[in-house]
Amino acid sequence: MDFLDYAFMQRALLAAVLVGITAPAVGIYLVQRRQALMGDGIGHVAMTGVGLGFLLSWSPVWMATLVSVLGAVLMELIRWYGRTRGDIALAMLFYGGMAGGVMFINLAPGGSNANLTSYLFGSLSTVSQSDVTAICALAAFVVLVTLGLRRQLFAVSQDEEFARVTGLPVRALNLLTAVTAAVTVTVAMRVVGLLLVSALMVVPVAAAQQLTRSFAATFAIAVAIGVTVTIGGTVTSYYQDVPPGATIVLLTIGAFIVLTGLATPLARRRARAAAAAGPAPDPAECAIPASRQADGPVGV
Repeated sequence: MDFLDYAFMQRALLAAVLVGITAPAVGIYLVQRRQALMGDGIGHVAMTGVGLGFLLSWSPVWMATLVSVLGAVLMELIRWYGRTRGDIALAMLFYGGMAGGVMFINLAPGGSNANLTSYLFGSLSTVSQSDVTAICALAAFVVLVTLGLRRQLFAVSQDEEFARVTGLPVRALNLLTAVTAAVTVTVAMRVVGLLLVSALMVVPVAAAQQLTRSFAATFAIAVAIGVTVTIGGTVTSYYQDVPPGATIVLLTIGAFIVLTGLATPLARRRARAAAAAGPAPDPAECAIPASRQADGPVGV
């Protein structure tokens, strides 16, 4: 535990824990919406914010937050109105964001490839106290949204039409999900890196789904996996002198493989138990009479 004697490792571990919580907490909604690669696209756009931060001598984390939020809102607008040209517009947004970041960071005074690499793939030694303060504030926002509005966000992620019929503000909730994903990307970029953050948003959720069926259980296990791999990857990076972002992602993929292996015999056991219980009842016999059906939809 000698690594705790160093201030930069204390900052890195705190940031890693927050990343481990926030990334899967947002990722579970993106997976439900079949937008697993959204975090990757936002990461490309956030590079422009990082470059602008260096160019204007302002905090790269806060500038990346601003630019990535604007980019996420633009992605949602393209998704709504893009039609057949939407994929081309998104591609230009993603590649333009990355190119803009590279250009700005090289035009900035003292800009270098070393600075760029630390944001692309994460770096333990570059997590400053101001970065930790920003990450804590942004992580608090993400947790409040993903937990406080979990029922509404889940409903919209599952079925937008159903959510609209029940009176939920679907477009506002979609925008909020996009903004929260953008904030999560900037929370994670100092530890995992912009190019790898999407994996931490998606893979822990996919791993948790191998064992669970309910949303609440999947959420809890995904966050537990996220915290475990981010701490493990950060400590491994310190002792083995390897990139933290790559280490965290590889550990996450390893967790997915292990849980998939454990889930296979569990699924077979459930199938045998279901077969032993006999055939399922006829749905027509179990239908609820119209006179007894609730006037409104059942809550999530």
